[in-house]
Amino acid sequence: MDLSIVIPALNEQENVVPLLDEVLAALRPLGIAFEVIFVDDGSDDATAARLQARMGDTPELRLVRHARRYGQSMGVRSGVLAAKGTWIGTLDGDRQNDPADLPKLWAVANGPEQPGVIAGERIKRNDNWQKRYASRFANWLRRKLLNDGTKDTGCGLKMFRRDLFMEFPHFDHMHRYLPALARRHGAKVVPVPVNHRAREAGTSKYGTLDRALVGATDLFGVWWLIKRSHFPIRLRDDGGAR
Repeated sequence: MDLSIVIPALNEQENVVPLLDEVLAALRPLGIAFEVIFVDDGSDDATAARLQARMGDTPELRLVRHARRYGQSMGVRSGVLAAKGTWIGTLDGDRQNDPADLPKLWAVANGPEQPGVIAGERIKRNDNWQKRYASRFANWLRRKLLNDGTKDTGCGLKMFRRDLFMEFPHFDHMHRYLPALARRHGAKVVPVPVNHRAREAGTSKYGTLDRALVGATDLFGVWWLIKRSHFPIRLRDDGGAR
């Protein structure tokens, strides 16, 4: 399997099937082996039922379900654990990320830069002004502390090597710090400009204030983790039969 697309979703019954069709339209022309894994994070609407109705005619589709709500980062982790792909792509379940950008990220993944993480950077955010300005400040502060080489680490559209992700420590909201964690391991992070769309259906699961309070704790926790990390530079491996 070349690529696994992981999409956490909570009460997104209006969005999951249109999003699935957009992902299929973007990836099928590439001629690669891929799968699309939706992780239903304890939804109490028809999110799971609408995906199950598509299982019979969509061989690329898989569904992982949580018994209750665990959050977006655990949704990403559950999807990665279930994934068969060498590379993982992530999208938010609200359709604000544009699946048409996936081929662009896939081209970078297979290009000469040999990245560990390709991080989408939203060119123009289609959110209200509170979210835009809160995100702008949070991104500025994060870059100052972590020096992670990205302008928009909160963008849900990313692509990364599965084996690299499996070396990361897991914690709630870790999906926002994948570039910093990748650089902590010596992996290259490549930012790629991507489209961002207005939400057309459903409601946001995040508020501005609660995200800011949790984000401050996470930010200093990741800063401490990076400061306390030392990974060896591997020169060669002389063991094993040739």
